Amino acid sequence: MFLDRARIRVRAGDGGRGAISFRREAHVPRGGPDGGDGGKGGDVILRTDAQVSTLSDFRFRRELKAASGGNGAGEKRTGRSAKDLVVAIPAGTIVRDAATGEQVADLVAGGQDLVIARGGAGGRGNARFASSTHRAPRIAEDGQPGERREIELELKLIADVGLVGLPNAGKSSLLAALTRAQPKIADYPFTTLSPNLGVLRTDERDIVVADIPGLIEGAHEGSGLGEEFLRHIERTRLLVHVVDASREDPAADIAVIDAELAAYGRGVGSLPRLLALNKIDLPEAAERASRVARALRPARALPVSAATGEGVAELARALVEMCPPRPIEAAPAAAERRIEFARSAKDWAVAREDGGFRVRGDRIERLASGIDWNSPDAAAYFQGFLVRSGIERELRALGAREGDTVRIGKIELEWQEHPET
Repeated sequence: MFLDRARIRVRAGDGGRGAISFRREAHVPRGGPDGGDGGKGGDVILRTDAQVSTLSDFRFRRELKAASGGNGAGEKRTGRSAKDLVVAIPAGTIVRDAATGEQVADLVAGGQDLVIARGGAGGRGNARFASSTHRAPRIAEDGQPGERREIELELKLIADVGLVGLPNAGKSSLLAALTRAQPKIADYPFTTLSPNLGVLRTDERDIVVADIPGLIEGAHEGSGLGEEFLRHIERTRLLVHVVDASREDPAADIAVIDAELAAYGRGVGSLPRLLALNKIDLPEAAERASRVARALRPARALPVSAATGEGVAELARALVEMCPPRPIEAAPAAAERRIEFARSAKDWAVAREDGGFRVRGDRIERLASGIDWNSPDAAAYFQGFLVRSGIERELRALGAREGDTVRIGKIELEWQEHPET
């Protein structure tokens, strides 16, 4: 099934917890701290893949979750870093932040990587906190949480030529005649319910051709799902307007499509255009095609029959002529990764909450959860961190007093007065 929109939740892996450990050896009665760091959590990465043409994999896959890093251990052993979660998407995918609607990236080239959620760093083990004054620290850190967010994916096909026209004009048949593609074809309106792609192979180069489902009057406003499909011609460089020349008034049909393209905007109405007057194998169509072609001069109009192949070779030559090669873009470096979501520059925040105070901040919350609160040295270290970071000063400014509750992550502390340093 063709799917060109998806909304998914992404969650990178959490960092592993740092370890509190001490050397325990018979010949070392006072072994020092040897707790290792936690491993890094996995990133969630979107990678454009030429073998993927739709977003159908996300029809039932609504969440992307990377693995978390391993916990640290004694003997300064670092936890295992988790593997990144790499998810294949088609080239031409636009990524938006679901919360703001802001466009994050437009991935048009194959092999591009976008880090959409970064894995958390591993927490530091107690070996990292050892110093000349803290020789046996009972302090470690929880791993950093992985980033979480919701994103929207929107696919706009990347094709050189877009076939447009009213339902049943013969676009799918013409695509098959030009490219040997095998779209589903039947003799009733709206046969094509999703865009089809084919490749016109010539001596000069290959040209990608997209068959856009039939448009009707009001398509730019969503009638007949027209607006859903019109965006797939935004990236094309040439439009081929396929006209059923056997209809009573082909010129009126042409005017309907022209008006819809102009009303849709986004530069579609100004794209170079070629008219393919189809079904000239029918007697009445051949005569009308000649009359319409004369009336539309200087616009270029070619009579064709997708059913018999008449005029198809001439149309193929015209596509090569009117659709020059795309500029060659430098391939991205294999190790290059784009990271579009920036972390917040502010490290912490303090606010009043439920008769107490709430301190939020990645580093302070991880440190609070890793402290051995039964150790006076560890508690003193944490108090010193509050002073050095400015958190204690902010709490005082907000009116913290002796006995007030201060919540940091899952930890609840009772405020005790200490002289400012």
